[in-house]
This record gives sequence, structure tokens and C-alpha cells, in this order.
Amino acid sequence: MKRMMRHLSLGMLLATALLAAQSAVARDLPDFTELVEQAAPGVVNISTTRMVEGRGSVHDFGGQEIPEIFRHFFGDRLPTPPGGGQGRSEERQSLGSGFIIDEDGYIMTNAHVVDGADEIVVRLNDRRELQAELVGADAKTDIAVLKVDADNLPTLALGNSDDLRVGQWVAAIGSPFGFDHSVTAGIVSAIDRTLPRDAYVPFIQTDVAINPGNSGGPLFNLDGEVIGVNSQILTRSGGYMGLSFAIPINVAMGVADQLQDDGQVSRGWLGVMIQPVSRDLAESFGMDTAEGALIADLDPEGPAARGGLQAGDVILSVNGHAVDQSSTLPRLIGQTSPGSEVELTLLRDGERRQQTVTLGEWPDAPGQTASQDEQPTRLGVAVMPLQEGEREQLGIENGVRIVEIDPAGAAASAGLRAGDILVSIDHRTVESPDQLATLVADLPEDRAVPVRLYRDGRSMFVAMRLSRD
Repeated sequence: MKRMMRHLSLGMLLATALLAAQSAVARDLPDFTELVEQAAPGVVNISTTRMVEGRGSVHDFGGQEIPEIFRHFFGDRLPTPPGGGQGRSEERQSLGSGFIIDEDGYIMTNAHVVDGADEIVVRLNDRRELQAELVGADAKTDIAVLKVDADNLPTLALGNSDDLRVGQWVAAIGSPFGFDHSVTAGIVSAIDRTLPRDAYVPFIQTDVAINPGNSGGPLFNLDGEVIGVNSQILTRSGGYMGLSFAIPINVAMGVADQLQDDGQVSRGWLGVMIQPVSRDLAESFGMDTAEGALIADLDPEGPAARGGLQAGDVILSVNGHAVDQSSTLPRLIGQTSPGSEVELTLLRDGERRQQTVTLGEWPDAPGQTASQDEQPTRLGVAVMPLQEGEREQLGIENGVRIVEIDPAGAAASAGLRAGDILVSIDHRTVESPDQLATLVADLPEDRAVPVRLYRDGRSMFVAMRLSRD
């Protein structure tokens, strides 16, 4: 009996200790109640309507087909009529999220949420529905600013996304599948992520559950400050699979300020073709670690060439910011204003050196007059003519070289890269930058055309589709 009592007493002590431990863990977990109560009034639901030609697709996810691994996300609420509606116009409705950044009615969301919208309606927390105007959108960072006719609106406090650390708790508020002000939470699982075709955004990666309809909604830290704008998910099914990506608020607000002031975004341009520095290349250059961006080629009339940069230079830093990998360079240059001087740390012939370069403006900037060598096209590329020696070396008679590419453009979507040589488009030979622009202007919309290119010593074809403007 005494032994039994001792066992019972020991069991009770263990149970008590376990309950105490569980209570301690529960006390350490964050409580998002106050955050949600304070932030919810500044979060909005966004619905859009656009007229499209019937294409026979039941679901539209911003023009990208599932199951693309990285994709933007917002839900389509109106399926295509039976039979596909081919040849007929139909009304397409979509949902997204956003948040108020100015009490006078300015709202931030994702550019893909409102892309091509004929009508934008914003529903506030108090259930008011207001027509919104598009102030401006930037496809490269996926940021858009809207304006509604209202004042004294509740705004959200903005944090400093540069202070984020992996492991921090974060929460999202949005409208997944149209369920307004849904709250999900998790942690920051990585920072400074570069995703395919998104060279200008150092994404915040989290495990916060995000689904179609959350697009454009805010990501909060525990202080209730917005530190990101939910933009993309990794998915094979169309739904959340454990990884989501947000645009840092510091990047988003830099874009939003330009959109509010000018209706457009201007970016610095260096005019180089770069490639990663592999371990073997690092060893051949006498580098201890594989870092930086290797200049493989450059526009002879571009800012880099005018500033004294050369093919074979390895760019290690920009204004003191380390270029730890090649994908970092476009981001640092793109975030710098055209006309600004940047101090570059280079490795040339085994020695470090400083070089100052005055940046140009990305050639497809609205209102910019491009030179012949930088002639922009609807493809979203900047190109330059081939030199006679290059033609002979490559064994080709015609073509132009891509020196820079818009990661959100049609060319990037088709898989084209900086350094590729465009030989023909839609079975028509490409002879010069000006002639390329003429060819592209005549291309059909919403139909794939063959593009022949020359890459890494071999010829290949890819299919490219130009969407409607």
C-alpha cells in the first residue's frame, strides 16, 4: 500500500510539473489579440472587374497557370461559361487585399491584383464600398497604389523591414478566398530571398498561411507595424504549401512614394551582363570565397563602360553594400536613382579597386528617349547590335544581343536571359535594335510566336506570348 501511495504521489508530482511546463510554454507564445484589434480597421478588401476574351479556362490566377511553382495569388470568383466562351467577351472578377497608407485615401496593394482591371472597388472595415482609381503600379516590385475619395481613414503603423531577423513572429491579415480580415501567424523563415523573375525584391520568406485573396495584404511584426506586403507563395496545387513571400515594406514604400509623386518608378541602370561567381571561377580569380557579380559583357555605350568597367571585373560591393551573390547587384542598382554616382568595389586582375560610376536610367522608363543601342521593345529588354567580330566568331549573320532584361516582361517569362542573341522572331530575321522594335510592334497579342536565339554556343527556339497592354 505504501509503495502504491508513493507511486501515486510521484505520478501527481510529474503531472503537476508537466502542467506547469505547458502553462509556461503557453505564456511564452505571442498573443495577437491586441494587434488585430488595432490593425484590422486599416486593412481593406479589393475586388476588381475586367472584360476579357473567352479563353476556356475555369480559373484565372493573374495570367499565370497553376501549377507554376512561384506565383502571385488572388482568387477568381467567376468561372468561364460552359464551352469556354471562346470568341466572346466576359466579365472576370477577382479578389485581393490591401491596406491604408495615408488617411486621405491612399491604399497599397499588389500590382498583379489590379492588373488590367476596368473597375476597382475597395471595401473598408466599416463595410463602406468605394470606387478606387489606380494612381500607379510597378510590375517589377509588384506594388500598386490606389486612391479612394475619403478622408480621416485609419492608417497602419509602418515598421523597419531592415531590422527583421529570422525566427521573429509575424502575422498576416487579408481576405483569403473572400473571407475578410482573416488572421494567420507564423515566423520569418528567411530574409533577402531572390525569386525567379523578381530581381528587384529581397523577399521576406515566412511560414504564415497565405492563400488566394491575401495578395496585397499587410504582414505585421509583434508591435503591430507593417513590415511586408504579401505577394507570392510557393505552390504546386494553387494553395498554401508552407512557404509564402512578402515584399519588405522599406522597398514597397520607396516605390509607393514615387508612384504617388510621379505615377511611375525610375531605376538606376548599369548596362552590364553579369553571371554568378562559381567556386572554380573564384579560384581562378584568386578569391577566397565565391562572391560578387562577374561582368560577362557590357553595353559599350552604357554607364558601366563610360565609367571604366570592363568584362571580367567582379563587382563586390555597391556603396558599401556587399554583393554576396550576382542576384544582389540588379537590386542594389535598381534601388538607386538614375544620375546618382555609385562607389563600386571591384576585383580586377587579382587586385581590389574602387570605381565611381554615374548610373543611367533603365531604358524602358516612361518618357525616356533611348539611344539606338538601348532601343527598348515591348519584350521588356534592352539590346545592342552585334560587332562584326562577334558575328564571325559565332558564325551568324544577323541578330542583336540582350544586355538587360525586365524580370516581369514577356521576354523573361519566355525564358530569355541577358546575354542571349535574338536571331529571329515569328520567323522574321532580327537585323538591328530599331528593326527589332518594328518587328515586335507588329506581333499579335495573346498568341505564342516562335523566337530563335543563340545561347552558350548553340541555337534554340522558345515560345513567347505578348499580353495585351
